[in-house]
Amino acid sequence: MDGPGALVAFLSRPETYGPATGAVEVRETHMSWVFLTPRRAYKLKKAVQTEFLDFSTPAARRRFCAEEVRLNRRLAGDVYLGIQTVRRDGTGGFTLDGTGAVVDWLVVMRRLPAERMLDRAIAERRVTAATVDRLADRLTRFYSHDAERIVEPPAAPLARLAQIHRANEAVLANQGGARLGAARLRPPLAELAGHVLERLARVLTAPPGWLVGRLAAGVVVDGHGDLRPEHVWLGDPPAAPAVIDCLEFNRDLRLMDPWADLAFLALDCDRLEARWVGERVLLAFARAGDGTPPMRLLSFYTSLAAATRARLALTHLPDTDGADARRGKPPGHWRALAATYLSLAERESVSLDCPEGRRSTRHHAAGQSLGRPAARR
Repeated sequence: MDGPGALVAFLSRPETYGPATGAVEVRETHMSWVFLTPRRAYKLKKAVQTEFLDFSTPAARRRFCAEEVRLNRRLAGDVYLGIQTVRRDGTGGFTLDGTGAVVDWLVVMRRLPAERMLDRAIAERRVTAATVDRLADRLTRFYSHDAERIVEPPAAPLARLAQIHRANEAVLANQGGARLGAARLRPPLAELAGHVLERLARVLTAPPGWLVGRLAAGVVVDGHGDLRPEHVWLGDPPAAPAVIDCLEFNRDLRLMDPWADLAFLALDCDRLEARWVGERVLLAFARAGDGTPPMRLLSFYTSLAAATRARLALTHLPDTDGADARRGKPPGHWRALAATYLSLAERESVSLDCPEGRRSTRHHAAGQSLGRPAARR
């Protein structure tokens, strides 16, 4: 039986997609392979299983391909074109046509111009206030009207937040034992992580207060779950912005307060030294009717998101299968990324120790403040 390498090789060849296809660019993530033709993107899920996802069987990969298309059409309707089967041909090889036995499934997408992705535009300093406002309008409409609202007692979302925190503790507090290996934190990062985790734990274990009150207000929606600049396509007017790559593989990770999803986006904009982009989106959502959130709420969601990103960075270590080299990641990339996220988590989590009335005044271009901790650059 062919291993995954044979299928990857087949999907890497231009002739697989037709005689007029140009070069195929191949991208690898820890969960999938992506094959980029001039007009289309084809995503093959890896047969992997972790604490939060399971793509280990063909049936699971088929189901989550369908879920990926269904869910992402909410914010990128004309980008996700459908599912394509990979089948056996008459010679025992692979084909995208015919009636042979199904080998695997692909998500098929319209290829988006890379220069209009938000992370690229930030890096090249091409983001304008008008562009961000169009994105903010799209996200506000989604969270306010389009996303499914989840009816549940506040204990349910609180338990999901606690589960994420425990997963972070297992890595960042070095509770994973010998299995952590190269991912184990060393001083002073371990001390920094300890401060962040303690503050977050105090919020999650405190008697019912501002967090439970927020969750009890029926605010939880089936959101995106991985709202980062690299997943935002800014589009060109009149085309609306599109947001791709939501977390299709684990519903629990998508069920959240909209402020938590938006805080995730603001966190990564801050990391890319474009804090104003995230804050402009947050402010637009506040103005649209949800109101300015308590400082501690945003600080909590942002700190938890930063700790989660630090944990995910460290779980890439060590690079035993050479994936980092194939993706062009330099030595030390993941540890440096984890350190950046922990620094951001520390800055945000300090506010969790302050009474709600003691807030900083960080003003936006619009002349108003969400009261978030000032950036230290």
